[in-house]
This record gives sequence, C-alpha cells and structure tokens, in this order.
Amino acid sequence: MDRGRLEAFSDGVIAVAITLLALNLAVAGPGHGSLLRQLGEHWPSFVAYVISFFVIGIVWVNHHGLVRNIAVVDRTLLFLNLMLLLFVVLIPFATATMATYLTSGDQDAHIATALYGVVLEGMAISFAAIFWWTLGEGRTHQPVPKEAQRTVWLQFSIGGVVYIVAIGIAFLSAPLALALIGLVALYYMFEQTPQRSRRS
Repeated sequence: MDRGRLEAFSDGVIAVAITLLALNLAVAGPGHGSLLRQLGEHWPSFVAYVISFFVIGIVWVNHHGLVRNIAVVDRTLLFLNLMLLLFVVLIPFATATMATYLTSGDQDAHIATALYGVVLEGMAISFAAIFWWTLGEGRTHQPVPKEAQRTVWLQFSIGGVVYIVAIGIAFLSAPLALALIGLVALYYMFEQTPQRSRRS
C-alpha cells in the first residue's frame, strides 16, 4: 500500500473520532434551571472533552511525524495502525461514559474512569507498537540511531506507564486519575517524535 493511503485513511478516522467528542456536549435546555447552572453541572463533560480532544490531536500530530518518515508499508504496519485506530475511535465513548459518572462518587465513577484509562493505555501500546515497527532496518528514511533508541523508548513509554497508574488511582479517586491523564496530554503537547526532534 502507498504510504499516502495509510495516512489519508488514518486522518479520516481520527477526524471522525475527534468530531464525535463534541456530540456529547449538551445541556438539558429551558425548563431545567438557568443556563449558567446547567453549564456548571456539566463541567465534567467539558473537562473530559478538552483532555480527550488534545489526546486525539496529539495522536494525529505524532502519527504524522512517524508516518512521513516511513519508507515502506507492509501488512504488519497496516494491522498495527488499525489497532491504534480501534482505540482512538473508542475514546469518544470512554470520554462520555467517564464524564457521566465522574462526580457520582460511587463505584461507577471509579469503573468509568478506569475504563477511560484502559482505552488510553490500549492507544498508547498500539502507538508504541508502530514505533517499534519503524525501528526495523530499511523501514524509515531516517532511522533512529541505536544509541538514541533507549531514550526514545522512554519517551514513548511514559504515557503508557502513567495511564496504568491512573487506572489504579481511578479506584481511589476518579478526579485525581483524570488530572493525571490530563498531565500526560500536557507532556506530549511539548514532547516531539524522534524524527521531528532530530530535524529541528
């Protein structure tokens, strides 16, 4: 498959996923109290939307950074990419579920936030798998030097490790777990993929 088709398909799926996030933003409307109060009551939905929007956006930015350096596309990469997209498309569902139960203060809040973390962990593992594939000889235009691969793996693994921690914390404090996930998004907003960082 041509690299352009891989990127175009991925861009389309990611665009749909990031758009679906906004469909979960709504208020009850007239007759359910003042608009200001309704907006205040729905703060978990807005916070979850912002975090998930940047999570998906960061996946798109870093996916582009990796794919544009790929020299060949094989069947393994296609399926690894499909696995990544599987979890990206699940993010809107996980976001809506987590936002709905976040402030309930019961077991459902813990489970919903843990589910959100599990989806993000799956996304992180899938993205790391794509990066692992790019380390194969002849697969990229500008290979990551052997001496730099350990550092790059650390960069890629930070998110996955924090998501696992957040899943555990979700059963103690759902808002704290969400805050931790938000910090991961903030980190990757400034972190660059190895190909981009070596060119800059």
